[in-house]
Amino acid sequence: MNDFTHSVAAALALIGSLDAELLGIVWLSLRVSLSASLIALAIGAPLGVWLAISRFRGRQAIIVLANALLGLPPVVAGLVIYLLLSRSGPLGFAGLLFTPSAMIIAQTLLTTPIVISLVHRPASLLWTEYADLARTDGLSSLRSMALLFALGRASLLTAFLAAFGRAIAEVGAIIVVGGNIRGYTRTMTTTIALETSKGELSLALGLGLILVLLSVTVSMVAFLLVGRVGEK
Repeated sequence: MNDFTHSVAAALALIGSLDAELLGIVWLSLRVSLSASLIALAIGAPLGVWLAISRFRGRQAIIVLANALLGLPPVVAGLVIYLLLSRSGPLGFAGLLFTPSAMIIAQTLLTTPIVISLVHRPASLLWTEYADLARTDGLSSLRSMALLFALGRASLLTAFLAAFGRAIAEVGAIIVVGGNIRGYTRTMTTTIALETSKGELSLALGLGLILVLLSVTVSMVAFLLVGRVGEK
């Protein structure tokens, strides 16, 4: 049995053992990433739709900024959150640095621009088609936004899945603000990076397999939920 086969076998055995530490790492990763993705959706989706239906000075600058932030380096986002949450920072009094909450904040910062961009473009196309009808019916801005949400459920799903994919795969920012503390802020990606650097490939491979499985499962559940809503 070669080293790769041995590592895969050890990884599968580790997954099957349902080790408490392994389950804790998986649960923390899922909780942090889902929380950040849902918060990003709650912030970014209304903003993306609002930018589609509104016309005001500075609107284009906001759109350009949101798209530019798609390429924001994770370690830079982590550094910004670190400076805000450190003892000498403006939010240091909250004591959030090196906690799961700080990790959620960092991931939200990274994923919100994704949601804004992925919602804004299809919402703009829908508004071009339905704007006259909305004005004829006298719909307010809020009701117009609700209309676009109803018509653009697919774009909301795409935005959520893209945000979750970015969040669950994140390493740099959450190491900076979370500290990779064993049993507290250690996630699947930070553990994979740590264990690989130590040469402990069985745990890294096991977590990698779980990471892929979780991503596929979340995508399937999201598609099923949106499909059921669309049938009603």
